[in-house]
Amino acid sequence: MNSFAETGLADGILDAVKELGFEKPTTIQTKTIPHLLSSDQDLIAFAQTGTGKTAAFGLPAIHLTNIEDRRTQTLVLCPTRELCIQITKDLNSYSKYIKGLNIVAVYGGASIETQIKALNKGAQIVVGTPGRTKDLIKRKKLLPGNVERLVLDEADEMLTMGFKEELDSILAETPRNKQTLLFAATLSKEVMAITKKYMSDPVELFAARINTATENVKHWFYMAQARDRYEVLKRIADINPNVYGIVFCRTRRETKETANKLMQDGYNADALHGDLSQPQRDEVMGRFRKRQLQLLVATDVAARGLDVNDLTHIINYNLPDDAEIYIHRSGRTGRAGKSGTSIAIVHTRETRRIKEIENKFGIVFSKKLVPSGNDICTKQLYTLIDKIEKVQVDDKQIEPFLPAIYQKLEWLSREELIKHFVSAEFNRFLDYYKNARDINVPESQKGGRREKRSWDNRGKTSFSRLYINVGAKNNLTPARLIGMINEGLDSGNAEIGKIEILRKFSFFEIEDNVEAQLIKALKGQDFEGVSLVVEASQERPAFASPPKGKSAKKKDYKKMRDSRWGDRKKRSGSRDSRNRKKW
Repeated sequence: MNSFAETGLADGILDAVKELGFEKPTTIQTKTIPHLLSSDQDLIAFAQTGTGKTAAFGLPAIHLTNIEDRRTQTLVLCPTRELCIQITKDLNSYSKYIKGLNIVAVYGGASIETQIKALNKGAQIVVGTPGRTKDLIKRKKLLPGNVERLVLDEADEMLTMGFKEELDSILAETPRNKQTLLFAATLSKEVMAITKKYMSDPVELFAARINTATENVKHWFYMAQARDRYEVLKRIADINPNVYGIVFCRTRRETKETANKLMQDGYNADALHGDLSQPQRDEVMGRFRKRQLQLLVATDVAARGLDVNDLTHIINYNLPDDAEIYIHRSGRTGRAGKSGTSIAIVHTRETRRIKEIENKFGIVFSKKLVPSGNDICTKQLYTLIDKIEKVQVDDKQIEPFLPAIYQKLEWLSREELIKHFVSAEFNRFLDYYKNARDINVPESQKGGRREKRSWDNRGKTSFSRLYINVGAKNNLTPARLIGMINEGLDSGNAEIGKIEILRKFSFFEIEDNVEAQLIKALKGQDFEGVSLVVEASQERPAFASPPKGKSAKKKDYKKMRDSRWGDRKKRSGSRDSRNRKKW
């Protein structure tokens, strides 16, 4: 398909698309639009941010809408407020010339009364976040009984964020004979579970190979000690004076701290995270889109729906726990035929994760040395000279001031004048990097032996083995457990050892010095409806009897009993044996 005119879409839609500058459909649009216009079969589409997903499901939804019917015919669910607003904005742009079509966005953090008034006027297409959508259905203000198309956009992210209960509730209220369209960037067990439960014989479409890395993106990594991570970030920014990118952090706390440090150090940066109100988010993103900010520090969730095509860099302040998320992040640069660079800041224990990403997605990382102070000063100096050379001079504006300037500077020779001018603009870098140390990891600290000891937990770090009362039955995975640990500690720097996921509970190793902090942070937290219990595996368990009921798995219980008491048995001998018999 070489043009949108070949799709069969209504003329008004084609006119709007043409005005927006869209000429040739993307891969996912080429595959999705004809299917939706000609079939009511359910559809699963795997595509990443930036591949044109919204137009892929939005253009057919607009085309198929019965304008005379004011009831809701298409319901689009997405994980975040920002993505909800972005989708609604795009759909309004596509339907610019379709009179009588009403598209309403419903999301938390905004007045529900305003949204109810909009729904009361009639909304053929509703775009919503799961929580607010469920609330409006419960209040009988959003009536899904006439929905013909249900779109689950970023379905993998909605499930990761814990919206399964809301999705179940919403889907139960929609007609059985509707068409369900599921769009996801990653293929997970949770996504597969929802397709089996709610979809009937769906056709599967792929924008390309699942999670294929963008060809226009270069992948680099810088290696340094974890304590030097922020210094590496600053040097990356300084060696790229025209950087325009997103810095991805793991937690909200890390996001805020990193952005605050950058701003205090004079960088054009700000943070985007879940603690911001909607007006604050809009203000930050407005400045970023206008390039008033060079660096936006964000969490993955907060950056959902942020659609900027000309980013030069994606910087992974921490590698994500899931390798697929790295590809999802890197796909935000190198768009529209432009080149981009995705950078990972790693420490010595993360080279294995770099190799995993390379092997899984067929990309190659280039290892770069952290720039030295001399490298940065040289780059900044030449950038300044280029800027001065190319600056536009308005003779009329500056003419009245020149006589006084000439008189003030006449005692300086040409060479001295250049030195003074450059120094005035450049002294900050010269002073800061005058005695800058080399923060690259010495060769003696690299290599398989040291790395293997770290990953096998045989190095200098001492680990504690902890028990947690959720397992595979509760949809716990190693990636989700690691994310939970990082969120609890508000840091991604703690070393995590062996992880063992059982059916109803799990064990994991964490470095000793954060054990108490993590137990306190996770205690009582809700995970898939379970109140978390985390405790040292060698301590006496909170319950005194084995699991009861036919569904209890004795082998799991025995494994838990032996694992949690094994260390004490070695130390306590027969006393521990007596305790175990009583238990």
